[in-house]
Amino acid sequence: MIVILVVLLAWIGALAWAANTAWGHVVKVNAVPAVSDRPAAGSGRNYVLVGSDSRAGLSAAERKALATGTAEGGRTDTIMLLHIPGNSQKPTLVSLPRDSYVPIRGHGRNKINAAYSFGGAPLLIDTIEQVSGLRVDGYIEIGFGGFAHVVDTVGGVNICVKRHMNDPKAGINLKPGCQLLNGKNALGFVRARYSDPLGDLGRVQRQREFLAALMKKAATPANALLPWRLSSFGSSVASSLTVDKDDSMLEVGKALLAVRSISQGNGQSITMPISNPNLHTAAGDAVKWDSAKALALFKALKNDDPLTVQP
Repeated sequence: MIVILVVLLAWIGALAWAANTAWGHVVKVNAVPAVSDRPAAGSGRNYVLVGSDSRAGLSAAERKALATGTAEGGRTDTIMLLHIPGNSQKPTLVSLPRDSYVPIRGHGRNKINAAYSFGGAPLLIDTIEQVSGLRVDGYIEIGFGGFAHVVDTVGGVNICVKRHMNDPKAGINLKPGCQLLNGKNALGFVRARYSDPLGDLGRVQRQREFLAALMKKAATPANALLPWRLSSFGSSVASSLTVDKDDSMLEVGKALLAVRSISQGNGQSITMPISNPNLHTAAGDAVKWDSAKALALFKALKNDDPLTVQP
């Protein structure tokens, strides 16, 4: 019994060391909006998940290989709102199309991804809070290079491509059918919209589909329970992540586990209800939400009520 206890304590200690080592590689930023009129906290917790097109850290050769282009600065190719309820309800993942036409504090109305360009994570979070009435409790971001690296770290991800996707701007030429995508092709798969007849709306569906497949592939017992695997895999993934400086390892872990739970069917994954996918605006063609359904969705999330908007 003593030997078993010593081994068990050593294993737990090794897991704690591996987790702390991985957490030390995560980039921390100040993502909290510096405003006085943030929404009051509701039931449960809300996280903003962002896939940015930042090329930071990528060499010229890597940018060419990943077909990311050379644009400086950063925009958000992927924006999702994760709600973890405070009661027995299941978590919900809501895709916010990057071309959603919304008011941005200090900048009038524009596409929601412009908020990130204008003011980074704080302005993006402020924009989401103001249009939703939900208080955002956490922030998780991954850039182009980090995304491709995570996919390659897990050995690629299996995806069933529904139609031929030949999209030079995303750097892909994928045939229909189920296949293993490496980091480069995975990045193109979630970025592509010119090869999708649904445009940005088709892209957000693929983004949620891929996120589910990636979480299912990454969150294996071996990666979580073997200290050396957790240290190696965790550090590799962690170095690709950016979170708010006040987010704890436990809270970020809960958010990622909630996404994994949704990927296994224990939760809902939906897109914001849309009334006009091709709204002509001064900022170009944008996506207009269905105001009544959007307000009902946000109210249900805030109160942890069952959703009336179907996934």
